Amino acid sequence: MTYLFIIPLSFLLICVLLYNNLISKKNKVEEAYRSIDVMLKKRTDLIPQLVNTIKGYTKHESETLISITKLRNNIVDRDPPSELRLNLESQMDRLLGKLQITVEAYPDLRASENFMLLQSSLNEVEEQLSASRRAYNAAVYAFNNTLEMFPSNIVAKFMGYSPKTMFTIKTSEADLPKVSF
Repeated sequence: MTYLFIIPLSFLLICVLLYNNLISKKNKVEEAYRSIDVMLKKRTDLIPQLVNTIKGYTKHESETLISITKLRNNIVDRDPPSELRLNLESQMDRLLGKLQITVEAYPDLRASENFMLLQSSLNEVEEQLSASRRAYNAAVYAFNNTLEMFPSNIVAKFMGYSPKTMFTIKTSEADLPKVSF
């Protein structure tokens, strides 16, 4: 008689453990995404200061500066969904790389104490952002694996979970920007 209770109880226990594991991994993905959000907020707060500092030195690079400002405003003001947000952030990375190359042409700007402080802060934020993106991708990888593995895939399907998208950049954005003077 006790065997009749052990099998359903074991099945229920396994389902609860799988359910809790899926919830934990889903929450880890959301936490990692929010940590990217925090780093992006720090970066968008620094950008206007950096742009204003550079504007004083570089009048003819205003197109890049205007593009960065517009993109920053789109990210901050519109609060786009995560897929679009990741795309906009990739574009921001590309433009900031182009801006770095522009700055190299201005020795006085590079020697400016304010610029050096802002540049250092931005580099630190970029490193933290890169680490946050790696953590996000690791969380998405673990979550997606759990969705596909047996028997958790059955519970995931029952819960209506679908795979998450990893942060990636387009091949064209991975190339070094070409800047000519």
